[in-house]
Amino acid sequence: MRNMKILIAAGFSVTLAGCGSLGNNTSMYSAHQPVVQRTNYAIDVNVDGGGMPVAEQRRMGEWFDAMQLGYGDRVSVDYGSGYVNMAAQRIVTAAAGDRGVLISDTAPVTVGEVAPGTIRVVVTRSKASVPSCPDWSTQSDSNFNSSNHSNYGCSTNSNLAAMVADPEDLVRGRDSKKLNSNSGTKAVNAHRAKTGGN
Repeated sequence: MRNMKILIAAGFSVTLAGCGSLGNNTSMYSAHQPVVQRTNYAIDVNVDGGGMPVAEQRRMGEWFDAMQLGYGDRVSVDYGSGYVNMAAQRIVTAAAGDRGVLISDTAPVTVGEVAPGTIRVVVTRSKASVPSCPDWSTQSDSNFNSSNHSNYGCSTNSNLAAMVADPEDLVRGRDSKKLNSNSGTKAVNAHRAKTGGN
């Protein structure tokens, strides 16, 4: 009889140990959250006193097109240790503006030095994803500690990461003071003017 009690106790402890593998996430928060990955792409273009030669403007424009520059991208200009070439900056600003992107004030740090007589145009692109989803690591139907399933939140957060127009909003959010109720109207009007639609 004593041996039977020991076997039942041992079997019960093994069952509880198996339940412990489900994890202890009993909150309403998912363990899987969107992660924003930022990548910088750079091109060095020659400049002169008058701004930027036509051939370099064409090369930069083709690079923007190849990058499929669009909303959510950030463009900045790195002058290295040289002076700020306002004529060249106006050319870069106009080229980015034609593609619906504004110029950022500060350029990120990139590899290598900017050679004299050139400027570095940097495109910063962010991508949001949920790297560990889907997660089917807990397949057991037994859930004695009322924890969430390992895949809990994967669908919602993956859809959020896929749908957000500017992934940087997941990192910093938006300054409510800069929000304007007419910004949507401006975007629609700009699109209509560019496509010639109504």
